Amino acid sequence: EVLIDLTTNLDLYGGSLSACGACIRNCGDALAQAGASARMKTGVEIVIDELREGADCLKEGSLKLATAVDESNVDKDFELSKRLQAMIKPTQQAALRLEEAGASIMQRQSITVVGSHLIACGEAIDMLASSIVALSPDDKDAKLSSQRMNYCSTQMIIAGEELAGIKREKPKGKSWLKG
Repeated sequence: EVLIDLTTNLDLYGGSLSACGACIRNCGDALAQAGASARMKTGVEIVIDELREGADCLKEGSLKLATAVDESNVDKDFELSKRLQAMIKPTQQAALRLEEAGASIMQRQSITVVGSHLIACGEAIDMLASSIVALSPDDKDAKLSSQRMNYCSTQMIIAGEELAGIKREKPKGKSWLKG
């Protein structure tokens, strides 16, 4: 949602970058549904379908980004074009890893394998978050969009690590109370 708002600030609303933002938002919706379905144990098929739906949204988003690059080249905004180009590879990588996570579940591979795909997807989303803030470093919507994607990335990596059996150090004492 916030990426779409950013396009208004960049005077690009309604273009391919807006469409990419919608694709990323739809991927987030699919991931939320997959997480809820997995948590409630309502069906592995739903989880697989939602993971793969999220991957399809990101694939479509990467195609929209390629179109946005072309649009910015036509407008002779080559700096924006370079920044948009930097978003394509992480979007494609996240799509690929999300698709692999769904396929791994479908093929009944170990949860360690599924976890490793989620970790790789989270890392790709983290790179995407960094490239989003680079679109307009001083814009509050760029920062907020990046922060939300970083949170998604962190949560996906944590989930992947739990599935892969990687233990995180837990906070000791009451240090978690400090704000």
